[in-house]
Amino acid sequence: MKVSLIMGSASDQHIGSSCVEVLKEFGVNYEVRVISAHRALTVLQEYCEAQKDDTDVYIAMAGKAAHLAGVLAGMVTQPVIGVPIKSSTLDGLDALLSTVQMPSGVPVATVAIDGGTNAALLAIQMLAIGNTELKNKLIHYKETMKEKVCAMDASLEL
Repeated sequence: MKVSLIMGSASDQHIGSSCVEVLKEFGVNYEVRVISAHRALTVLQEYCEAQKDDTDVYIAMAGKAAHLAGVLAGMVTQPVIGVPIKSSTLDGLDALLSTVQMPSGVPVATVAIDGGTNAALLAIQMLAIGNTELKNKLIHYKETMKEKVCAMDASLEL
């Protein structure tokens, strides 16, 4: 079980780190790379070829034109989760539309702008389909979230 997290630029690390924290919390193996679909396409192709039997889910993070997830989805058969990254240009809307608007036959599961945490959780949910231990960790994670919300509700003083 392995997730490959590919960022289009080192400037995406602030979102990448939130993704990595969740993967670590669940004990999921991962690899993190910076490979631009525009500036290093052959490197991306070589990486995909090398990972074809090792990676179960890809997470691609990119801002602005944000073609990384789509290009990646065109190269691999594993699921690709796209994370559009907010930039000064259009507050990330350009990246969101570039990531979500894919042609038929080249799916990219897209999470919210800067949604690194949800990208990791979605990857974990995909991996948990055939993994009872991971599924139980997800159940515990959601139960803990519920308990936190209930505690906040109980402590309201309005």
